[in-house]
Formats: sequence, structure tokens, C-alpha cells
Amino acid sequence: YRSEKEALELKNYVVDHYNINALAIKCDITNENDVKNMKNTILEKYNHIDILINNAAYACENYIDDKTKEEFLRVLEVNVVGTFLVTKYLYKIMEKGVIVNISSTDSIDTYSEISMDYSASKAAINNLTKTFALSFKNIKVIGVMPNWTNTESIQEMNQDYLKEEMKRIGQDKLEDPKDVSKNIIELIFNDDIKSGDIRRV
Repeated sequence: YRSEKEALELKNYVVDHYNINALAIKCDITNENDVKNMKNTILEKYNHIDILINNAAYACENYIDDKTKEEFLRVLEVNVVGTFLVTKYLYKIMEKGVIVNISSTDSIDTYSEISMDYSASKAAINNLTKTFALSFKNIKVIGVMPNWTNTESIQEMNQDYLKEEMKRIGQDKLEDPKDVSKNIIELIFNDDIKSGDIRRV
């Protein structure tokens, strides 16, 4: 996590509502030492993991003439390099299991001119998904591509712009996060889904 308050609230919710053990670890996924420490903490407490979901993402929405090299690289560093680092270290404590990379429909057909770096990063996630699938023989690696989803960050963005973008790509309503999560869970446990598959959710 990056925000301690939200992470601890989620951890406590999981513990209280599902009566299971939960662990929250602060980690900057672009910092290799942070990722190594996260792996060691998980290994010490749980000995292994079964499912890894690479969900962290960053976007910087502005037009090409305003977008700086530093902004472009920051998006790639979080979305692509972060996914690479977390996978590189955590697959080593997975005897088998599933890795899920959260991509976006922006990677294939809902591009936006103010999010070219984000779209490029998600296309790279699709490529990493297929390459990881070739690399890991006992781990299923899949990619999922949600569309606009009703999250806190989406609620905070310019709603007129959001409506125009949804209209432009033909999306009638925001996806419900619970439905997206349910669909991802179904994909994880669906034996018909093969390693390297990338699906819309």
C-alpha cells in the first residue's frame, strides 16, 4: 500500500468480516528494495503465495505538447516496471498458482489522446502477460481489461469529460467494482482460461 489509513481500514475490514488473517505492507513498487522487503515479509509470515494481482497503476492526463518526459516515464515506471519488479520477486515464492495483470481496454481500442502514456503502459502489460506465461511453466498468467470503473479516483475526475469519453467509446455506464472483482475471481478459477489469455471484464 501507499496510503496507510486506507490500507489498514481494508485490512481490518477483511479480518472482521471474513475472519481470516490479513497483512498490509507498505511498498513503493518502483523501488526494488521495497519489493524485496515485501517478498521477505510475505515469505516469513506465509511461506508462499497462491495468487498475485498486479493492480497498482498511475495516470497523468494531459496533451502531448504539455506532457513532459518525466511525466511519461513516471507512468511507465509505475505501471510497467512496477509490474515487472513485483512479478520478478514474488513468482519465486509461488510453487504454482495464478498471476493476474490488470490492463485496460485503453491497451487495444479505447485510446485517449491525453493518456497516450497510460495506453502505452497497458499495451506493455499485455505483452508482459504473454511473456510471463511463456516463462513460468507452473503458474497461470492472465491479463484482464476493465473499462471505466466506478472507483474513487474516477468519481473525483471531471465528470463532463468522463461522460464524453464514455460516449466516445460506447460505454453506457460505469462498471461496478464488485462486478469487476467477481469476474476476475471467476477467471482465476476457470480451467478453460489458459496462461497468456487476456480478457475484457
